Amino acid sequence: MTGFFNIIKGIFIGAGAIVPGLSSGVLCVIFGIYEKLLDAVLNFFKDIKQNIKFLFPIALGVGIGVLLFSNVLNYALYEFPVQTKSIFIGLILGTIPSLIKEVNEKEAFRPQNVIYLLIALAIGVITVILENQMTIISNAEEINTFYLILCGVIMSLGIIVPGVSSTIILMLLGVYSVYLQSIANLYLPVLIPMGIGLVLGSIVVMKITKKLLEKYYAKTFYSIIGFTIGSIFVLVQQGMNPLEMVLSILCILLGVYISRMMIFFSVPKSSFH
Repeated sequence: MTGFFNIIKGIFIGAGAIVPGLSSGVLCVIFGIYEKLLDAVLNFFKDIKQNIKFLFPIALGVGIGVLLFSNVLNYALYEFPVQTKSIFIGLILGTIPSLIKEVNEKEAFRPQNVIYLLIALAIGVITVILENQMTIISNAEEINTFYLILCGVIMSLGIIVPGVSSTIILMLLGVYSVYLQSIANLYLPVLIPMGIGLVLGSIVVMKITKKLLEKYYAKTFYSIIGFTIGSIFVLVQQGMNPLEMVLSILCILLGVYISRMMIFFSVPKSSFH
């Protein structure tokens, strides 16, 4: 059962790499697997069998999420933006209390930790403002292989660091629409070099993040929680009518329910250690 729910988590995480403004890292935090994921990847050869057992369902889900949601999610966001975004908001809201509880159980609460949360939250809001000012460039012919590898390296920040959106990074680099089109059409001349860069960048970013968690656990995780809360703002739908507001509330509640179910079927004692 745990493997099945890890596949479902992976699907959401894969979707997080595509949803504008949302971070895959945030969803890893939401589902209680962020630290365990870092451990499994960085210490893969220490316990290959156990790490494969943990990573394979998630990786499978991510693949399904990216391939499926590159088309389905774009359609859902276009046809049902209120419902789709509201479910993601519910996923985030449903897990914030559990995240704070987990951090405080490991390290005693200190008022100054809230400062790190607020700073990260402010940065998250700023990224929303930046995204609204961005335009997307889609001229694939002018993008060379080296630049695509570099884009993959920089994109790893949005995959690994919670609250940093990989879509915003790709928009800044001018390759977001090319990335989406390449996934939808499995266009390997773009996907392979970006994938190489993503793997290389992810290893470096994961090592840095792991060190921060080891030395400054509470400060780092309160910052992560701040980024996580900040990601809500990019999903808030503007100008809703009364019916859409009701639908939004119902979908948020559905998202909260899904997140609680995901937490219930996780293994809390091994999620934060």
